[in-house]
Amino acid sequence: MNTLALQWLNTVRSVLDRIEQTQQPAIRQAATIMADSIQAGRWVHLFGCGHATLPIEDLYPRIGGFVGFHPMCELPLTFFTHITGEMGVHQFVFLERVEGYGVQIMKGYNFDPRDTMWLFSHSGINNVNIDVALEARRRGMKVIVYGAAAAAQGRQSRHSCGKTLFDLADVVVDTCAPLEDACVPLQNHPDKVGPVSTMAFVAAAWMTVCTVAEILAGRGVKLYIHPSHNVPGDTTARERLDAALAEYKRRIAGV
Repeated sequence: MNTLALQWLNTVRSVLDRIEQTQQPAIRQAATIMADSIQAGRWVHLFGCGHATLPIEDLYPRIGGFVGFHPMCELPLTFFTHITGEMGVHQFVFLERVEGYGVQIMKGYNFDPRDTMWLFSHSGINNVNIDVALEARRRGMKVIVYGAAAAAQGRQSRHSCGKTLFDLADVVVDTCAPLEDACVPLQNHPDKVGPVSTMAFVAAAWMTVCTVAEILAGRGVKLYIHPSHNVPGDTTARERLDAALAEYKRRIAGV
């Protein structure tokens, strides 16, 4: 029996169970704010650093996603898979802790108070994310944060404002992941293997997007959904995909 594999799988199940049992009201609250932004013809902006960009990349664009979510993936904070050399892990770890970098990132976009800023951060203490949250609040946006809020409670912010990302949020959804992230102890090694934060992020994020869709459909709002173009016999899939991309292009002209 592959016991470590099952240990990881059982930990993931327990994390997802805790999200279901404890976070549904917060997810509904977050989704309602997002739905208001999308219905107003505006955006839910998504931002994170490192592996916290994975839920952002999974949400849009992809099959089953819909227009209204705007991924902000800053390349030096996202593409560090060279590992060493240019855009490597050393540079990434340094950059995510540079105060003021997030302010510069925010200068590259046009925002509106009707927008929502949705941030993903496991620990909530690094400077770039906090910069973005502060700038979003300054511009009148609602700030929604997903991360290991309970596990990170009491951790010291690295930002001069003294606040963590969770302190700055209008709504916090706890991903219920352990703070150390990796969850499987390994014989003769001080460090564990098997991180679970990505699974928690993605699950909570798609629960939220499905709830946004439910709210908007209930209000009679047309959603521009990315269809699967791999289903035999669906003769209008490409038309629907083109329509979604055209709507995205129309909206992004203001960003």
